[in-house]
Amino acid sequence: MTPAHALRAVAGQFGIDALYGFGSRAAEAWSFVEGRGAFDATHPSDLDLAALPAIGRRWDAADRVALADALERVFAARRVDLVVLPEAPALLALAAVSGELLYVRDRHREAEYQLYVLRRAGDLAPFERERRERLLRTPLS
Repeated sequence: MTPAHALRAVAGQFGIDALYGFGSRAAEAWSFVEGRGAFDATHPSDLDLAALPAIGRRWDAADRVALADALERVFAARRVDLVVLPEAPALLALAAVSGELLYVRDRHREAEYQLYVLRRAGDLAPFERERRERLLRTPLS
């Protein structure tokens, strides 16, 4: 079974509408899913993945553990850090949807969700700039 087929099976089992790879290993994960490269299972870094559940789908703690485990098996990754997008802070969600789209069930929903995340992060951008400027101005004591 190809990585793309395995990912599609996991997505179907858990009700995932979209799955993103982000962070330092996103390009490697995308290349692996597309069949263009290997995924280094010995790499010490974790794999950051963000899932958009299907409308009405909720994952309890056991579901999340099972999903992370299934994704670790698809990628043969030492560890998957799983972000559930509707629960993520705006800037983390922005980082996730700015990463690599590894799986999508409904492209229209995925595009709408990306726009929602961009608007949400855009609304917070002035506050984030102010927070960072204050951090830089605060003396270390």
